[in-house]
Amino acid sequence: MNTIVEVRHGAISFKETKALKDVSFSIKEGEIFGFLGPSGAGKTTTIKLLTNQLKPDHGTFLILGKPVDELQDELYQNIGVLSDNSGLYEKLTVYENLKIFADLKKISTSYIDEVLQKTGLYEAKKKKVEHLSKGMKQRLLFSRAILHKPKILFLDEPASALDPASSEAVYEMIFELNRQGTTIFLTTHNMSEADLLCHRVAFLNEGEIKEMGSPDELKLKYAKNEVVILDDKGNKYHTTKDTASLMKTLATIQGNILRINSVEPDLKTIFLDVTGREL
Repeated sequence: MNTIVEVRHGAISFKETKALKDVSFSIKEGEIFGFLGPSGAGKTTTIKLLTNQLKPDHGTFLILGKPVDELQDELYQNIGVLSDNSGLYEKLTVYENLKIFADLKKISTSYIDEVLQKTGLYEAKKKKVEHLSKGMKQRLLFSRAILHKPKILFLDEPASALDPASSEAVYEMIFELNRQGTTIFLTTHNMSEADLLCHRVAFLNEGEIKEMGSPDELKLKYAKNEVVILDDKGNKYHTTKDTASLMKTLATIQGNILRINSVEPDLKTIFLDVTGREL
């Protein structure tokens, strides 16, 4: 797969605060890449640098193999952005909000209905935005971000403050877009969300990447050398991963084995181990 997003030694400061410190990573075409960390870690700043809303102090920020400040209109034709400061026209309808964006992007309005069908808003297309629930507004922002069929979608805390049902709807839209080939850059402080959605994740803390890999790779890397075996009589047996210890324990079990589990941490626990910081 081709590299579609890349940051090389990116750094930026705001007065005395170093928001990013020598950050480097790359994203392959078709990936869902999670940028994980607490508020203030530098996640949104990274999106703004990659979308040419901010200029770095140092480093190179590349989209489609080109520096973002050289892409101009090509950049905005190929990316979509959903952030917590994205605004909607509250007094206009769902359809009217998308038509304004379609006109700006010179997109055929025939695609609006198709997007509204995908995001579950078609029946509400004539409803004013001020009368929508928070979950429906988030779906409308999602609709606007994908209206021009971007190759790369930047999602900044897309399910933040949503109820579980609305979050599930957003997750399904992310999966569907990714199945269609969209590369997704996702920022979140929700480690369960990242575990569910992402092919790879990077842990960002105080402007630095502390760890990176797939959720499974990280769980195995930071797993304890312990295995728990459960038999059908309700007994638990604790052993280690080496073959000799495992076989010795298996030989002592009288009942049928129901489950064998290695003891692996979740992403939240790994983040705490790596950074020493709660989310």
